[in-house]
Amino acid sequence: MWFMVALVGVLLLVVAALSYRLWKLRQVGGTAAILRDTPAVGGHGWRHGVMRYKGGEAGFYRLSSFRWWPDRRLPRRGLEVVARRAPRGDETDIMSDQIVVLELRDTGTDRGRGYEIALDRGALTGFTSWLESRPSPRARRRSN
Repeated sequence: MWFMVALVGVLLLVVAALSYRLWKLRQVGGTAAILRDTPAVGGHGWRHGVMRYKGGEAGFYRLSSFRWWPDRRLPRRGLEVVARRAPRGDETDIMSDQIVVLELRDTGTDRGRGYEIALDRGALTGFTSWLESRPSPRARRRSN
C-alpha cells in the first residue's frame, strides 16, 4: 500500500516538473525546431524542442527534458551550414514537406561536432539571418 502511494507521489512530481518546464518554454517563447547529433542513421535521433537565440549562441531546449538549461548550445562563431535538404525516408513520418533540414558543423571549440536541424521556412529564415549576422573572421583578426 505504501509503495503505491509513494509511486503515485513520484509520478505526480514528474508530471508537475514536466508541466512546469513546458509552461516556462511557452512563456518565454522561441522557435520550434527538431535537432539531432550526427552521424545518425535513418530517421533516428531526432528530438523536438525550442530554439532560443541569445547573443552569439543558440540554445536548444528539448521538450522531453527536465533540465533548466539548454540541452545543446550552438555557437554562432564556429557554426557553418554544410548542406540543405528536404526530409527523406522515414523522416517524413515526423516532418512535413514544409520543413528544411540543415546539416551543420561546429568548426569552433567542438571541432568536428555535427548536427542536423529541421526548421519550417519562417524559422529557417530567422536561423540563417542570425547565423549570417556574425562578425566576419577578417573583422575579428583586426580587433585582436
